[in-house]
Amino acid sequence: MAEIRGNKVSFNSNNLILTAGATSANETLMFCLANPGEAFLLPTPYYPGFDRDLKWRTGVEIVPIQCTSSNGFRITESALEEAYQQAQNRNLEVKGVLVTNPSNPLGISLSRHELNLLLSFIAAKGIHLISDEIYSGTVFNSKGFVSIMEVLMNKKYVNSPVWDRVHMVYSLSKDLGLPGFRVGAIYSNDKMVVDAATKMSSFGLVSSQTQYLLSAMLSDKKFTKNYVIENRKRLKQRHAMLIRGLKNAGIPCLESNAGLFCWVDMGHLLSSKTFEAEMELWKKIVYQVGLNISPGSSCHCVEPGWFRMCFANMSEQTLDLAMQRIKSFADSISDSNNISRNQQHSNKNSRRKSFSKWIFRLSFHDRETER
Repeated sequence: MAEIRGNKVSFNSNNLILTAGATSANETLMFCLANPGEAFLLPTPYYPGFDRDLKWRTGVEIVPIQCTSSNGFRITESALEEAYQQAQNRNLEVKGVLVTNPSNPLGISLSRHELNLLLSFIAAKGIHLISDEIYSGTVFNSKGFVSIMEVLMNKKYVNSPVWDRVHMVYSLSKDLGLPGFRVGAIYSNDKMVVDAATKMSSFGLVSSQTQYLLSAMLSDKKFTKNYVIENRKRLKQRHAMLIRGLKNAGIPCLESNAGLFCWVDMGHLLSSKTFEAEMELWKKIVYQVGLNISPGSSCHCVEPGWFRMCFANMSEQTLDLAMQRIKSFADSISDSNNISRNQQHSNKNSRRKSFSKWIFRLSFHDRETER
């Protein structure tokens, strides 16, 4: 964890609790920090699985922090305050904020300004902050990644009330490509949370065999260092390949620097600016084009037309074929839209001509009547 964060942060192993993946870690934190009927604030768009992980068994409510494309889906002070007020209007007690850094589905890491904003917000409200950092090792460009723990130390929050209210989730699923091993972790400076989460981890243990194997793997410093470097290199190359293919198809996307996916804007391909049209387009892409992408509405995006497109789980040949299919599909929709616009224009001209003839006949009839 320290190495992936550039050794800018040190961790105390006594504050670490192993869980059966990040899913179990997030749910355990919900059980520790909130009661049924209380709320956590989450910036949109967010990982669709949080509706399951955070709510199903805990009874916790999710209140969205509405982020929009106008500022690249960045978290703002006004959006935080509006979400907090919305929760109060619903008579929900807010227990904290949960963010993913880097973001799933946006593929962007939170800026230092956003992290400082979040710390100031939870300090003012007396609530918790959970930073899910399972994509921290997938940052592939120079913008880099800043962990909430780094900001927490730099802001001199050590041993303050805020120090105990910031918790981190981590996993080996993304950084080492081991989702099937189900190895996640909670890191917290709060002894009560550590004690409670340790007891609850009995319901989601990591097997002894898995721990033994991973212990041997992670002890090979040369392997792990080379793996992370090579992984970032390949992600950067594959990301660039996707961006070129989308650009060639006339499809823009959010500028990203991390993750295994891109946040793609297909709003211009919608039949109308509605979520119904978004689902209609998604079904065409799945059933006609043969590509499985995620519609923005499943991530609670407030703007129709955005989609999450994964690029790291396939070969270059498969990705190249996918881009060819997307381009053909986008071109066909553009052609049909042009034909439709031309027909509408032609119909308008026909109506104008018919209307002119009708006016002429009417005026001629009036003159004959006057005679």
